[in-house]
Amino acid sequence: MTRFLLLILFATLFLLDMAGCQTKKYGEKLESLYNHTVPTISSRELAANLQSGKEYVILDIRSRKEFEISHLKNAMLIDYDTFTGANVQNVPCNSRIIVYCSVGYRSEKIGEKLLDLGFSNVKNLYGGIFQWKNDGYEVVNNNSVRTDSVHTYNRNWSQWLLNGERVY
Repeated sequence: MTRFLLLILFATLFLLDMAGCQTKKYGEKLESLYNHTVPTISSRELAANLQSGKEYVILDIRSRKEFEISHLKNAMLIDYDTFTGANVQNVPCNSRIIVYCSVGYRSEKIGEKLLDLGFSNVKNLYGGIFQWKNDGYEVVNNNSVRTDSVHTYNRNWSQWLLNGERVY
């Protein structure tokens, strides 16, 4: 019985260590993608701010297909491939704006464009919707119904979604 308990303990420690490695690798991957030209906000900080009543304009800059699978509640779809200043012409320049995509690369590029357009308070959701979901926060589908599904862009990127159902 003692050997069995030791085996369980070692297996648990191994799995926890692997999860830590996965998180570290994900952080390294994000750092290799980001230019840090747009300030970031963590999912935990954004969730706390939303809970406390801070208002944000949340822009999901993924494709319509990705958005329809799931998105942050109250997010507005602004497709990366077709973005122009006209997409945000009704958003006041002093609004608190959060941009996000799958992991934060595309949203950083749109964040740069927003800053160039004169928006003064733009932040990129660090780790994108993947990190948001990995941290246990809610996403909704196209019918505003809570879901665990997240469009993971492709199979290669899906490895970074640890908490949710992967959809391609």
